[in-house]
Amino acid sequence: MSQNQLFPKLPLDSWVETIVDGLEDNLGFLFDFISAGIGGTVDLFSWILTGIPFWALIILFTLLAYRAGKVAIALFTFIGLLLIQNLGYWEHSMETLALVLTAGLISVIIGIPVGIWCAKSESVQKVVTPLLDFMQTMPAFVYLIPAIFFFGLGKVPGVIASVIFAMPPTIRLTNLGIRQVPADLIEASEAFGSTYWQKLTKVQLPIAKTTMMAGINQSIMLALSMVVIASMIGAKGLGADVYRAVTQIKIGEGFEAGLAIVILAILLDRLTQSVGKRKNA
Repeated sequence: MSQNQLFPKLPLDSWVETIVDGLEDNLGFLFDFISAGIGGTVDLFSWILTGIPFWALIILFTLLAYRAGKVAIALFTFIGLLLIQNLGYWEHSMETLALVLTAGLISVIIGIPVGIWCAKSESVQKVVTPLLDFMQTMPAFVYLIPAIFFFGLGKVPGVIASVIFAMPPTIRLTNLGIRQVPADLIEASEAFGSTYWQKLTKVQLPIAKTTMMAGINQSIMLALSMVVIASMIGAKGLGADVYRAVTQIKIGEGFEAGLAIVILAILLDRLTQSVGKRKNA
């Protein structure tokens, strides 16, 4: 014990390692199942995005941007994606997009139901809120350690770490959006004999949609930032290009890969924001 310590050091590190070892020994089959599911989803997205000719995807994304937002967004999408292809980062960008879409999809599938549950139960919210605080304040690099232990190296632990890091905004803003629905509208729906499911899908979710889309938008942005960090444990895509440029001190290549990430980030941000505004209109 150090002279500066009043009490013996708690063996917190040993406790955590014991818990992790126990999970690995008893739930290894579950981790294998999760790994197969996530890996298959990433491979499916990657196969679709890299299998379609780049010019067709550029046209498709431009039309989606025009449909979801304004002409300026569509023009930015067209020019930005053409620049990515010109710089030679198209395939890696699509691999990054596949990782982000997988992490974002999982965050939405888990986050929205948990957010609804929190909105319906004060006790659940009191339990979940500290967990979300912990998930958002823990340094992102720390998530890579258990992800590597349970899932090895590659894209799967990168997605898992991204989901943990990116999910809290979806849960928080889903909870907030439903709680902000005016009470008189809830009372009116109940007076007309609406069931719980009808009240949720016809009243609460449509009104809370803008707030929920803001949470999904934030989750996607956080997933993109974490996917770049996950390149340190073998995740492919633009993050690997940035990491290689940093380790080899290639400033030009690092700038190009970083610019491709910025273009993807702005594109995803504007698209999700526009979808939320459009659905709310």
